[in-house]
Amino acid sequence: MKFSREIKTAILIIVCLGTFVFGFNYLKGTSLFDNQIELHAIYNDVEGLIPGAKVTINGYSIGKVTGINFDETYDKIKVSFTVREDLTFSSQSIAQIYEPGLIAGKAIALLTKYDGDPIKKGDILPSDVKPGLTELVNQQIAPLQDKIEGLLSSADSLFAGVSNVLNYESQNNLKLALKGMTESVENINSLSRSMSILINSNERSLSSTFGNIEITSKNLVKLTDSLSKLEFGTTFENIESASGNLKNILSTLEKGDGTAGKLINDDQLYTELLKSSEALEALLTDLKEYPKKYVHFSIFGKKDKSTPKK
Repeated sequence: MKFSREIKTAILIIVCLGTFVFGFNYLKGTSLFDNQIELHAIYNDVEGLIPGAKVTINGYSIGKVTGINFDETYDKIKVSFTVREDLTFSSQSIAQIYEPGLIAGKAIALLTKYDGDPIKKGDILPSDVKPGLTELVNQQIAPLQDKIEGLLSSADSLFAGVSNVLNYESQNNLKLALKGMTESVENINSLSRSMSILINSNERSLSSTFGNIEITSKNLVKLTDSLSKLEFGTTFENIESASGNLKNILSTLEKGDGTAGKLINDDQLYTELLKSSEALEALLTDLKEYPKKYVHFSIFGKKDKSTPKK
């Protein structure tokens, strides 16, 4: 039986289309020959999920999203997806929307559990949404943005307050103050230069002075060492002993014991001494006026030639 060219061309086109559909579904993780189970999940927000998105377990594709629509109450979003029939896990497994990459869109990851009833066609799985990189960045940037806005507001208020305070008169006063500070700095620089010139001109004298100070310091150190070697304890004991002896002597004098005590305390002895002193003074006066009355012989037994004859 011969086929016409048109029939052969149609058969070739059908085979190519079938091969293309099979290959496309194979690359997407589904197979035309494998039975699929349709499951559902309810979300408040699908976060950009589209039909045809992958359904994965631990990153491995096991199905795809087949439909997205409102639920019966039109309050939430119902997502339908298919998974391979040969997979067995609990109907309490979580269908989590996540972001596999920055440009890969959204997908559903099944966080499988194996305790409980196994899945069956038409089950509604618990749902969850994992924040993507964009959401995490926004969560981190939002507090920082609030702080920056507050800082800018504070800076604006500060500048407004400064503008109100710095009126024309205040600005002039500030300029005068800055001018005075500039003059003070120039005076300090001039004084520093003068000090430098003075020090340079008297460098030799200063060096000599510091040398003398160093020698004096060394002598003080030697003197301190010498003083530290003295036996101050023995010296203080000797001083204390001498003080005791002096105290005893004074006590003896006060009591009138001994010659010195009697001399100090006996009025009669004082009177006798006074009389003897007066008699001695009279004798010396008479001797001075009439020396010949007392001296009229020579030491060698001859008359003194200087004595006049009577």
